[in-house]
Amino acid sequence: MNIGTNPQTIDPRVSTGFPESHVELALFEGLMRLNDQGNAVPAAAEKVDVNEDNTVFTFHLRDGLKWSNGDPLTAEDFVWSWKSTLDPLLASEYAYQLYYIKGAEEMNTFTSDPKWANASDEEIKAEFEKLAANFGAVALDDKTLQVTLVAPTPYFLSLTAHHTYYPVHKASVEANPDGWFRDPETTVGNGPFKMVSWTDKDKVVVEKNPNYWDADNIKLDRIEFYLIEEESTATTMWENGELDIVQAGVNTAELDRLKEQYGENGTGELKILPDMAFYYYICNVEKEPLNDKRVRQALAYAIDREAIVEEITKGGEPPARSLVPEGIPDPTGSANDFRKNAGDLFTEDVQKAQQLLAEAGYPNGEGFPKLTILYNKSEAHQKIAEAIQEMWKKNLNIDVELTNQEWAVYLDSRNTGDFDIARAGWMGDYLDPMTFLDMWVTGGGNNDTNWGNAQYDSLVEFARKSADQNERMKAMHEAEALLMDEMPIIPIYHYTRIVLVSKNVQGWSMPATSPLNLRNASITK
Repeated sequence: MNIGTNPQTIDPRVSTGFPESHVELALFEGLMRLNDQGNAVPAAAEKVDVNEDNTVFTFHLRDGLKWSNGDPLTAEDFVWSWKSTLDPLLASEYAYQLYYIKGAEEMNTFTSDPKWANASDEEIKAEFEKLAANFGAVALDDKTLQVTLVAPTPYFLSLTAHHTYYPVHKASVEANPDGWFRDPETTVGNGPFKMVSWTDKDKVVVEKNPNYWDADNIKLDRIEFYLIEEESTATTMWENGELDIVQAGVNTAELDRLKEQYGENGTGELKILPDMAFYYYICNVEKEPLNDKRVRQALAYAIDREAIVEEITKGGEPPARSLVPEGIPDPTGSANDFRKNAGDLFTEDVQKAQQLLAEAGYPNGEGFPKLTILYNKSEAHQKIAEAIQEMWKKNLNIDVELTNQEWAVYLDSRNTGDFDIARAGWMGDYLDPMTFLDMWVTGGGNNDTNWGNAQYDSLVEFARKSADQNERMKAMHEAEALLMDEMPIIPIYHYTRIVLVSKNVQGWSMPATSPLNLRNASITK
């Protein structure tokens, strides 16, 4: 299976990308997992008890759980892993996924207080351990894990299937904190497969884990995750029988032919599936003139999204004029759908874009500095960037440059703020608008825009902690509208998933909030 690029890491505590998640899904497993329909079902935990107000979850682990090296897996392994993710010295961008647990946010964020600016690592560790005494995840015994939440969270079980909640093997991590996940001997997991090798820019190889609790029902002996970035190469290899699955890298330049030959009216091996994700550009608001929201709005309004999805991507992607995609229930409106209830939050308007740019001091683009669009290496990303470059020149009379970087370098550039405008994509982690909104709070781990807004933060915090579903939905609608007015990010389209899967592969699944899952897959040759 091609996953499209070299993973930056496969440490589930710190990874943020989609390529990484495919490998992690094979090597690790949470308390729950997502079934073919995307619903949370028992995994490492065989059952869970929930108290009346849905704030205390008691997970009962399966008998005889083992790590891939044969060591016993206990409830304390989950507690240690979650605490290590929250350690501010690890600097996990995804640590906020654990903030639903009592005490987690305080453990992770106390160093933001200026008084800790010059503190030593030893001082930070000592304070962290003090705060960890009040952590809401406790191992009652080897098989019982009790988790106390800050507030009722309707999607918490789905969260425990997310990679941030996977356990990691303490002894392996402590022996080699920065590289344990690169060596097959120390990449110890608890999932259906175990690591065999990782060859940079070639492939990651895993094989069936005999110590997995459900090993008897795992049909595949081996998976080779190819790391091919060129869509044309990956598609050709699939057509030549050298790949069974192309999850990333279907050649959009040939999509019309591929749909005709392998789509519904062909062999049926090309699948276009719904996705809970969106494609967007990030504005670094610390860079002039992107610190002016009128400029950001002008850039957003001057993009012809219909042209991009009809002439470049061609996978039935809906143009994005908002953040949250369709498909998330919302009881506050007649459509019972968060997106449909609110509708589009902005639209293309070249005249308005030109007016905003003039108001910002750049009439007809005069004096506008040359900005650069950053994207990770991909033929599709390049074509989209070239199209937007042309649209901004035509509609706003401004020039932008394009630059591409390999995946890991690109992620580092985003994380360090070394960009003007950067391409990005985001897939929801669970079926609630919060999965698209909480990442933009001030200082959020995945918020690479450098944008922050106190009112936005307050609305998200209210929605995260409220037990009233109607009120929290209203707060999230207000937060999304505020974000789309400020425009630190520019939505372009909502994804569909275009995959090529050989007819010889059966039992795979890809629910809208999950990577492609081969746990129940089989293959005939």
